[in-house]
Amino acid sequence: MSLLRRIEKGGGKGDDDGRKNRPQQSGGGVKPTRNRPVEGAAAKSTQSGYIDLKNRVQNKLLAELNQDSDTTAKDELRRHIEELFNAILAEESMVLSRAERARLFEAIVADILGFGPIEPLLADETVSEIMVNGPKMIFVERKGMLSRTNVTFDSDEHVMRIIDRIVAPLGRRVDESSPLVDARLPDGSRVNVVIRPIALCGPTITIRKFEKDPLTVQDLIRFGSMTPEIADFLRACVIARLNMVVSGGTGSGKTTLLNVLSSFIPGDERIITVENAAELQLQQEHVVPLESRPPNIEGKGAITIQDLVVNCLRMRPERIIVGECRGGEALDMLQAMNTGHDGSLTTLHANSPRDAISRLEVMCLMAGMELPTRAIREQIASAVDVICQQQRLRDGSRRILFITEVQGMEGEMITMSDIFEFEQTGYEGGKIIGRIRPTGIRPKFIDRIEDAGIHLPPATFGIGSRR
Repeated sequence: MSLLRRIEKGGGKGDDDGRKNRPQQSGGGVKPTRNRPVEGAAAKSTQSGYIDLKNRVQNKLLAELNQDSDTTAKDELRRHIEELFNAILAEESMVLSRAERARLFEAIVADILGFGPIEPLLADETVSEIMVNGPKMIFVERKGMLSRTNVTFDSDEHVMRIIDRIVAPLGRRVDESSPLVDARLPDGSRVNVVIRPIALCGPTITIRKFEKDPLTVQDLIRFGSMTPEIADFLRACVIARLNMVVSGGTGSGKTTLLNVLSSFIPGDERIITVENAAELQLQQEHVVPLESRPPNIEGKGAITIQDLVVNCLRMRPERIIVGECRGGEALDMLQAMNTGHDGSLTTLHANSPRDAISRLEVMCLMAGMELPTRAIREQIASAVDVICQQQRLRDGSRRILFITEVQGMEGEMITMSDIFEFEQTGYEGGKIIGRIRPTGIRPKFIDRIEDAGIHLPPATFGIGSRR
């Protein structure tokens, strides 16, 4: 019997002589033993034995690799690991079946070269989000729905090793003095990490995966997020250099929509992107990505989004794209929109277009300039032309719910008008049936679209039948 087989059976001397499974006599009767606690102990023994075996082989492997570190290419390193792996198993006289050997080898390679137990989840194209809630609770999102996996880490320390592998190449750190960090994977997927003492359940990782091939406008039309008429309208807005804000909740698809909107920008324009963790996937050639930087261990050297927005105004931008406005940078973004940088794009968290305006007001106040509310509202009304409201619906689908025009000021209030809105027509088979439709209102900025040489048919706005 192979070593892993013995481990999985919870084997030991106590099992060989059969004493654990013998009926025990007490007085004149025979009491059968309870099997559940024994099975539970066997399961724990199985897991403990496998982890011990894996750690022993992995530690010897790492020691060998440290002595021979001149193999750096990933494919070569994998072959080198396999040679050492086979040598170590032979040296320790470990007898494993082919399946056991493959399972152990892949687990070790994932720990050394990849991201440990979550490596298969990262490779699974059906998984859009991975949530590690401590070492033993790992959830994924598929098609907008959450489910728990049977994947686990060995311990908190195991999770921390993977976290270090994610954040170290980016020059970021996570420890007790700085227990949370934003990062990204080499493929651009967004990562958020929270560790103890903030995360009570243990090291917590949230990974939002992005498509290897960025979603296109045709993909969003196919998914039902928008219609061809909406796509033509949004393309016209971008080409006509209207300032646009994409608002929505967490995971509603704001960044995806921002990527699609940015794909409409002509290829001969200079684009500067500003992000907390670079995740935009622009296809144009002339793109300058900027990324903020947290403070170092001494609390110095931080570069904020606000710093980057101010700096990019000196870089001759034709388009400024801010991945997400969260604070005082909103005021600098509005001023950029109002000072010749038309066609800028950004996202923010809000539940409706009206809430997006309120959020912008609050974020401008966070800049610490102590501006009167009316002055801030005038800046917003003058800068922002269009708000696209995204939402993840209860069936997991992501839709554009509103496309709203910011028309101007009336007294102390910013006036807005919905150009398109989502209308739900039913709910079948767990899916929401509906479509975003025009409200029949022609936007005031239509002249700017036509000045750009784009003529949208009246039917786009639902007013074709009135002519």
